[in-house]
Amino acid sequence: MRVVTWNLWWRFGPWRERQKAILAVLRELRPDVVGLQEVWASEGENLAEWLAGELGLHCTWAPSPAPERWRRRIEDEDADTVDVGNAILSRRPVTERATLLLPAPPELADGRQALFARISTPAYDIPFFTTHLTSAPSASAVRCQQVTALAEFVARHRGTGPHPPVVTGDFNAGPDSDEVRLFGGYNTAPAVPRQVLYDAWEYADQSAPAATWTSENPHSARVLTPPARIDYIHVGPPGPVGEGHVRAVRRAGDAPVDGVWPTDHAAVVADLADGP
Repeated sequence: MRVVTWNLWWRFGPWRERQKAILAVLRELRPDVVGLQEVWASEGENLAEWLAGELGLHCTWAPSPAPERWRRRIEDEDADTVDVGNAILSRRPVTERATLLLPAPPELADGRQALFARISTPAYDIPFFTTHLTSAPSASAVRCQQVTALAEFVARHRGTGPHPPVVTGDFNAGPDSDEVRLFGGYNTAPAVPRQVLYDAWEYADQSAPAATWTSENPHSARVLTPPARIDYIHVGPPGPVGEGHVRAVRRAGDAPVDGVWPTDHAAVVADLADGP
């Protein structure tokens, strides 16, 4: 099973041109499940639904309950009608979904959520999640609260099947941060007792480029922050015959398509085993 996580940079920059580049990357990857963040929807148009239609995938999406904080950041004549949210695209049907509003103080409360989808396969269900944590550089303590709520959300919905939970998203924090270690639960005490969620990148070729936010990309270079790996695929321990074991992981969407950079983030792609 091929899993992708990708932040699509909402309606910033040349978003119409970027939309085509995003589709081109996903079409080449041929994913089975995709977790998307900063998806836009406006007046009958929905980027995730359009991508799903073009790729022949199912789609579920969750709009932010507080889009106004995003809208004031763009110069768009339709800004007052544009929503932002998370989405999950899946080759297999989604049989259950739920959302979680992540905790945040009033000054950072811009409606960030986690989205859960239970994906049905002939052999088992896959509990799949995507999320987008607060981005303020000084907000590690807030993100610790958010990953605690996220871990509890995973525990409530993971089910009892053999496939481990898969959690994707933009955590806006590096691998050695308190929040990412807390969420993983194996380099420090877990947010939920006995719940471990491995960072899939630990299975990667460690000499491969890892940063998903980098000055190589002109959309992120404008912010003048150091390169960082802030986008993740987390997977629970493999099932009884290896279900969910990370077989390969890499970056994608880390170059322009016909001169257009798709978003300000690189995607992360992981291939997970579906059996022995």
